[in-house]
Amino acid sequence: MNRYRLIHTTEFAYDAPVSESYNEVRLRPLHDERQSCLSFRLTTSPNSRGTAYRDAHGNWVHQFNVLSEHRRLKVEAESVVLAHSAPDSPPDRTTLAELDARRDQLDEEHFDFVAPTGYVPHLAALGEIISLAEQASDRTVMGFAEAVSEAVHARFRYVKGATHVHSSIEDSLRLGAGVCQDFAHLLLGVVRMRGIPGRYVSGYLVPHPSKLDARQQDVIGGQASHAWTEVLMPNNTWVPLDPTLGEPVGLRHIRVAYGRDYGDVAPVRGVYKGRAGQQLSVDVRVRPALDDAGCEQLAETAAPLTTSLILERPQQPPQQQQ
Repeated sequence: MNRYRLIHTTEFAYDAPVSESYNEVRLRPLHDERQSCLSFRLTTSPNSRGTAYRDAHGNWVHQFNVLSEHRRLKVEAESVVLAHSAPDSPPDRTTLAELDARRDQLDEEHFDFVAPTGYVPHLAALGEIISLAEQASDRTVMGFAEAVSEAVHARFRYVKGATHVHSSIEDSLRLGAGVCQDFAHLLLGVVRMRGIPGRYVSGYLVPHPSKLDARQQDVIGGQASHAWTEVLMPNNTWVPLDPTLGEPVGLRHIRVAYGRDYGDVAPVRGVYKGRAGQQLSVDVRVRPALDDAGCEQLAETAAPLTTSLILERPQQPPQQQQ
């Protein structure tokens, strides 16, 4: 069954009362030809009324405010998603040499997904991976992207806690380790330096109980969101790659948001008024979407498009994607 119920719970605990909490979340799964978001519900404690809009990358953004004093904030997103296979696209056999001839055009048309960012700077140290991937590939754009994903998977160790949510690929290169957020950024850094547009994908990895290697157990056992990349082929097809698992992206990968890097897709971010310290806890659960009677429980919740002012105040700590 490719129908899943996802529950993503985020809790903030403060050591003194806070107020005027302004927050935005990107937790509603995408709805397109590869997956259907059948229902979505966002609840908060303390209760709040939210608004929603689509950002520049097509992601759903929900905003809510808690103005009264509180010492805890709980945000829970419940989704039901049906994953299905997209229509097959003809393989793209464009060579790297042909790509180079179109590089100026690609830089102009897809600037956001080629230009360096704070998380994904263009570093000379990535040149070694570029050279190795070119040698290991068949000199096509597709072959190069796959070789880069394999190289990142093989060369970097998956170590929870090795990096933090604000780490750039410079930290991963120095440590030779990281988590899925870092591996997605590394792959993006390499393909972008080679002139290939790439975007960051946040989402979830559904457990596959019959066959889990050590890295998959770590990723799923972290009870957190997952991240991978999509690379744009010259035929305008986005091809997904998961350098953390080193295996094809399939029906177990549930997509929530796209962006240039993690900064565009943070699941929960916000600000609040107060001098209190805070602790963050995150829990993600995936289970069959239907109950014993075969009934769907969740109801769709929709909100009008509005804007909201977010003031400069202490920041809620972001969640690192494991």
